[in-house]
Amino acid sequence: MHLLAQIAEEINTRANNYKVGKLQIFRKEIGNLSKLPSTKLFDRRTVSETWGCHYGGRKELQFNIGMEGDSIRYGVAFSLECSQSLPSIDVLIPKISLFNEYLSEYFESFSDLRMWHYEEKRRSDYMPSTIPPELVKKGVFIFLGGKQDKNDLDYDLILKTLDRLLPLYLYTERFKEKPINKSPKAAFQFKPGYSIKLSSTSGSLAKKTLDILLRHNDLQHKLYDNLVALYGEDNVGTEVNVSESSIDLVVKQWDEYLFYEIKTASTAKACIRQALGQILEYSFWPGHQHASKLIIVGEPIPTPEESQYVKFLRDSFGIPLEYQELNAE
Repeated sequence: MHLLAQIAEEINTRANNYKVGKLQIFRKEIGNLSKLPSTKLFDRRTVSETWGCHYGGRKELQFNIGMEGDSIRYGVAFSLECSQSLPSIDVLIPKISLFNEYLSEYFESFSDLRMWHYEEKRRSDYMPSTIPPELVKKGVFIFLGGKQDKNDLDYDLILKTLDRLLPLYLYTERFKEKPINKSPKAAFQFKPGYSIKLSSTSGSLAKKTLDILLRHNDLQHKLYDNLVALYGEDNVGTEVNVSESSIDLVVKQWDEYLFYEIKTASTAKACIRQALGQILEYSFWPGHQHASKLIIVGEPIPTPEESQYVKFLRDSFGIPLEYQELNAE
């Protein structure tokens, strides 16, 4: 048995004491499978002399181990190398989008780990970050995790790291963002109209799925058209200045204003979490224009619990908050 296979077996043996040891049970539940795909975290069928992944990992964010000189890497990876088991990378693109969404929220949890990617050659390590669309193409390998000397392995550290990465894996499998630098803005001044922006109606599938800014622009355009139909074009404006930022959309009703903030997360809960601080600041920061309604806009339909949460904030704290579902199609 070669060295990496021995290491994989030792990880498998010790994994029973960790959550990641139940990976195949999770996969059975997620995929509604009739039986366990495998009884082990790392299956001998998917462990070679130089690298290994969990059984089924070719079409998923894979738990991955591998040889790197005198070191062993361990973590999660996207392998975009097409094969008989992965004839197209299209199945991975939505999962990369969710990986980016999760990492943008919780990147500090992985700050001690490192990312790297292989594109014709192995690139240098860098801090964990979202995966840009230009890397999402055939032949690229993207890794997030840790590394140890192969002759002095701390298996508990390996498994603790894999446990920490398990919620990221589950997020990419169970559910089918980047700050934009803006120059200083003037005080609030309502101005009707729509600023023409790039759209995601053209371009590659990866570009459409992964580029948060373009998805945001499509939603903003659709919402603008809807609000103009309700309130008239003289009463709807986009990118309205407020301090050093701008409000996605503003509706003017007589002497009152409605503020809209758009988010592109995959759940209403995530949209609310991402938007709440911003939209409160837009309205309640000293000297800012107060809004009669604060509306968070996202694509997902809210669950009863998510709707209840918004109602609780509105009723308990007097925040004029609403969540609005919007389909960009």
